[in-house]
Amino acid sequence: MTSDTRQQAVPVDVLVVGLGPAGASAAAEAARAGATVLAIDRKQSAGVPVQCAEFVPALIGQATDVFGGAAVQPITSMTTFVLPDTERHDEPHFSGHMIDRAQFDAALVREAEARGADCRFGLVLRDIDAEGCAVLSDGARVRARVIIGADGPRSVVGKLVGRENEDVSESRQITVPLLQPFQATDIFLSPEFPGGYAWLFPKGGVANLGMGVAQSERHRLKPLLEALHAQLAREGRVGSEILAHTGGAIPAGGMVEPAVTIGKVAVLLAGDAAGLANPITGAGINPAVQSGTLAGAAAARLSRGDAAAAEGYREDLDDLFGVSLARAVKRRRDLLATFAAGVPRGTDLKRGWIAFPAYWAA
Repeated sequence: MTSDTRQQAVPVDVLVVGLGPAGASAAAEAARAGATVLAIDRKQSAGVPVQCAEFVPALIGQATDVFGGAAVQPITSMTTFVLPDTERHDEPHFSGHMIDRAQFDAALVREAEARGADCRFGLVLRDIDAEGCAVLSDGARVRARVIIGADGPRSVVGKLVGRENEDVSESRQITVPLLQPFQATDIFLSPEFPGGYAWLFPKGGVANLGMGVAQSERHRLKPLLEALHAQLAREGRVGSEILAHTGGAIPAGGMVEPAVTIGKVAVLLAGDAAGLANPITGAGINPAVQSGTLAGAAAARLSRGDAAAAEGYREDLDDLFGVSLARAVKRRRDLLATFAAGVPRGTDLKRGWIAFPAYWAA
């Protein structure tokens, strides 16, 4: 865009900020419904760098047609180790897939483009003015009827409209050689992991080894993960080489208000920006795809003047995620309270994890 035209606002029906699973799904659905869609992302290409443990439940295959192409290996079960006694619990009915997240995101973006969305990378949302006009990092101004914030747990859109995730967990992950292949998600619970857990997820010849903890304990992530890596290497399960690093914030406070207005513009939040990742497990890909698809459909309706679509979107999210998020938020708060009071017992850790009946009890 030339300098003499930058100040002229470009009109579109829907502006999507973020092109991860939520944003790409939103862009695809809004375009499919006939809306003109501009979607932007601060990254230079889809899904890179990867900030994800890369496990998705089998259910997501029903939500998107591109899932299979990014699958690396199947997951058939979950094994939970309760430390320090290494008590083991096997859950045989826990199916899903490990995916190549970069390929997954790229495929979702290609689908959005195939449906007519204009997807652009290397662009950042700088501001939303009082009239709802979006200002981008290249100087462009975009006048959208609807803005969808799908830009992650520290959403710029959410911040600009006063709907931020106030509680997050912090995570750190390394990719290591896998010396003993398996098809389970291995979970490690320990009184040494404050407010979180560790994981070992197999991905073909490598594995993602990571840990999430309460935000206040972020400084402990590196030494704790190093110690777990050394232990698993001594056991001969993984190699000592570190092939990649990643990490980041995970929403942990439950759903924020997902539908607001600024000026005359409707703003919808989806995925992590809406706080839809599970506060206990951190799982966020499935709710990102689901909420993004719903946000795209609602945005198309809003752009055509259907004011009820915003409330419909809010109700859909509550129906899908309200009960599970409320339970997870409560379990996490209870777990954090036990850490604050001293050293949690094994029963406390089990009540805070989805593999055990106590988690699901009233």
